[in-house]
Parts: sequence; C-alpha cells; structure tokens
Amino acid sequence: MRTKVKHPAVAYAEGVCRGKIKAPRYVILQCVDFLQTYKGKNKKYVINENLLEKIYKILKVLKMAKGPKAGQSIYSALAGYQWMLITAVLCTVHRKDQRLRRYQTAVLEICRKNGKTFVVAVLFILLFYLEPAYSRFFSVAPDGALAREIKEALEPLIATNIDLFAENEFKVLRDYILHNPTKTKYTPLNYSTSRMDGKEPSVFIADEVGALPISYPVEAMRSGQLLIQNKLGFIISTKYPTADNPLEDEVDNAKKILDGLINDETVFALLYEPDNTKDWATDDTILAHGNPLALEIPEVWDELLLKRQRAINREKLRENFLTKHCNIIYQGAGTETYIPIDQVKACREKHIDWTGREVYVGVDLAMTNDNCSVTMSAEEDGEILSHTMTFIPEGRIDEKSEFEKFDYRAAIAAGTCIACGDMTVDYGVIEDYVFNLEESKGVVVHAIGYDRYNALSSAQKWNKKYTTVEIRQHSDTLHPPTKLLAEKVANREWHYEENRLLETNFENAKCTYDTNMNRYVNKKKSNGKVDGVVSTINSVYLLQQDIIFDDSGFTVQVC
Repeated sequence: MRTKVKHPAVAYAEGVCRGKIKAPRYVILQCVDFLQTYKGKNKKYVINENLLEKIYKILKVLKMAKGPKAGQSIYSALAGYQWMLITAVLCTVHRKDQRLRRYQTAVLEICRKNGKTFVVAVLFILLFYLEPAYSRFFSVAPDGALAREIKEALEPLIATNIDLFAENEFKVLRDYILHNPTKTKYTPLNYSTSRMDGKEPSVFIADEVGALPISYPVEAMRSGQLLIQNKLGFIISTKYPTADNPLEDEVDNAKKILDGLINDETVFALLYEPDNTKDWATDDTILAHGNPLALEIPEVWDELLLKRQRAINREKLRENFLTKHCNIIYQGAGTETYIPIDQVKACREKHIDWTGREVYVGVDLAMTNDNCSVTMSAEEDGEILSHTMTFIPEGRIDEKSEFEKFDYRAAIAAGTCIACGDMTVDYGVIEDYVFNLEESKGVVVHAIGYDRYNALSSAQKWNKKYTTVEIRQHSDTLHPPTKLLAEKVANREWHYEENRLLETNFENAKCTYDTNMNRYVNKKKSNGKVDGVVSTINSVYLLQQDIIFDDSGFTVQVC
C-alpha cells in the first residue's frame, strides 16, 4: 500500500512540537493549535484539503526565479515555516462553511534574510487565483521603496514563469500588477500619514511594521476591509530598537491571544523571537529561535555565527545584530542606554494593590511647557513597587504626539497621563495630585523628593503636610539609586503597573558616567522624554536612604 506523503506544514509543526525543530514558545503554541485543527480536533475549524491540493498543484508547476534554488519548483523550495504560514492562513476554514477563512490577520515576526518577502510574493501569486474577481491587493511600509519590495519580488517570479501563464495573463506596470483573467490588481502604496483611506483591500501586506512611526497605515487598510467577507492582512517585520511601535503592539496582542488572555480566533501569529534574550553571545538557541530558515540552510547558519562573533568583538555592531538577526530589542553600552527595554517590560504588572503601603514620592517638575512626572515607590520583602503618573499641557496633546511619535491620548485614556493647563502644565493640578495620593491610593506618604530647580515652590506647599527632601541632581547623589534600580530591574525585583509611556521613557533614557564612574540619567543625551525615569529614581533614592541604607535620617537638605 502506498504511504501517504505528510503535508510539509504538518511535518514542520510536528517537528516543532516534538522538539526536533528549535522554535520559541509562541511558535510552539501556534503549531499546537494548527495540529489540533489539522487532526480534526477543533470543533469550529478544519483544513480545506481540496484547496490545499490546488495550492500544491500551482506551486509544483511554478519555478523559483533566483537564489541557490533557481529553476526548482517553488513547492520543493519552500521552507517549513513558509509552508506553515501558507497552509494555515489560506486553508484553515469554518467547518460549516468552507468558503470562509478563519484568519483575518497573519503576524510574522522574523529576523532578516529568512525569506519573508519571498513567501509574501508567493502568497500574492496564489491569491491572484484564489480570491474573487476584481479583488484589490495593497502593500504599505514605512516608505514607498519598502512598499514596492513585494512588487519587486513578484516581477521576477512572473517573468520566470511566463511560459506557464496564458498570453498576457499578467500586466506588469510601474505602479501596479494586474491579473487580467480575474481583473485583480495589486498596488504598492507610497507611505502617508493621512492619505490611505478610501481603499478597499481584499488583502494587504504591511511590511517592516516595526519602523512605522504610527499605526495609521495598518489601521487605514483594516478600515477599508469592513465590507470584505474574506478579508486578510499580513503584518510582517523584524524587530527595531524601539519598544513603542506598531509591531510591538501587534506582537503583544498576538501573545495574549496565544496565552489565552484574549479571545480572538482571527489572528495567526508566528513570532520568531527568542525565549532567552540574555545569553546571545553563547547560546545558539537564540539564533535558532529567530532564524527558522537558517535551520534548513547550513550556509545561512554559518553566516549568522560569523556575524555573532563580529558583534561580540565590536560593540558598535551589536545593536544591529541583536535587533535584525536575533529579534532582541537592544540598545547597548555603546549608546549609553540605561536599562534594556526587554528587562523593563519583564517587570510589568497588571495591577498593584497599594492599600496601606508606606510610599516615597519622587517628583520631576520640568519647565511648565514640558512633561512632568510623579512616582511613588514602596518596598516589600526586598523588592520595589512603583506607580508613575505623567503630566502634559492639555493644549499641546496633538503637537506632542506628532513630534514625539507617542500617542498621548491613548496614555490619557489608559490613566497613566493627565493633561492639565493649556499650553503649559498647571502645577496646581500636580500639587493636588500629590496631596490626594493618600486618599486616592490608600497609601501613607512618608516623604517627597524633588529637584530644587523647578519644584521649590511646590515643595514649600507640600512641606506644610509632609516631609520634603531636596535631591541634589548630581552624579555622586544619583548614582546609588540609579544603580539600585537597574539591579532590581535586572533581577525582576522591581515592579510597575502597566504603563506604555513609562516604558517609552526607559527606552529613551541614556546614562552619563563621571570621572569616578558614577552614572546618572542625562536628559540632554537621552532620545526623548525621560521624566518618568527621573521621578522613579528620585523616589527610589528616598526609599534607599530610609530603608535599604537604614539611615537615622536623610543625608540631604530638608526644606
């Protein structure tokens, strides 16, 4: 009896789940879900075998255009993860109506040179045949050149296989590609922050989403799909050295879905980011987790090992290597980053119960037209808990959001930012916020620490009720709490309530070392606002002096 050949996607998923193929945690979870569906154990969804067979026939005929496998059939050239993406996204359908696909969004987070652009080009070729007539495909990216990468990958595929197509089947022009039999049209869009509405994409691809300053292009595409029955959008990118970008939002959402925290069955995600981010210089698993193609092509793996050694030897190469070839958000010592953002985010808590806690309040009151911040910190069993609130001028919300590339309105809605005043911050609102902490949070305020430069007047008001402490803004004073906070974060002994604005502040924060190697956060050298970090360090200073150092009193001037 003839043995049935195993589907390539199934072989890949089983290899991942059995540990034969190295893959990170969230890829394993997605493979488990895929296998449940393939084996008929999902009550709602199945794999459309007839459609999959049709895809096989198309890809066995089409030939590779370039690369070491040029001339081979695409069917034999596709890597395991690529088969997984194609099979799951296109062939997972509703049991009761197999015309309806399950997935509307496919997230692929993967390192550079892993064939992500090629697999999307293959998907578009297939979709030209599978989607209804008169469909519209679009690609968006941080700039027009990147958006056209998909078109530039499609063109050689079409040219190489021209003999297999009907005469004039594809019309390839400068601005679009038209499939004449179905009148389906693919158009790469030039990047815009306001002119992508009005499109109606059956399918869209958002490439290098990590480099997008805002999520508007992606959301504009999704809005245009409102009336599309089998809508589909691809979110594809490597990581970028910023934690506040649309990719991280998509990835965070996909992780919560795979963890079962959000119920959304329309998102498929292959997140090739390593489970361990610390031992990149010695742990080959980190490279394996981010580079599935390298596991199948020895030459690629050898090149990655060479790049890693160069990054070990030359510090300036590390940021690019870790972000682009390991999918690790990293800003190394060469950029004087205070704390790596992945360490900060590992300390995030959904909620902290502050009732009855004795807290130390750190205040960073900047110029009245800039951000100000208040952080309260408490100690529990050698660990530090913090809560941060940021204050911005209400009349400058949109201006600041545009120039600082951060959605302040979202932060206000999340309760981590307060807009007050008009074009300048209303110090009275900040003063009242501090006065009301005991009542609003149920805490006991032990002391308030401040920088004399901008907060002397407010400190004099607070001093009528609380102990206020001037914290000298110099490296010899700030080094101990700066060092302590970094150590607590590294050991996951610091905890903060969910706060994207604070995370962005940590991402921006850069350190300066004095001649005695004392370090402190330098606002001028930082890549944006760091007020939340400064107020946190101020609060940790008070806590450190009073609890950790166990002094009989503060060693700084009391107002």
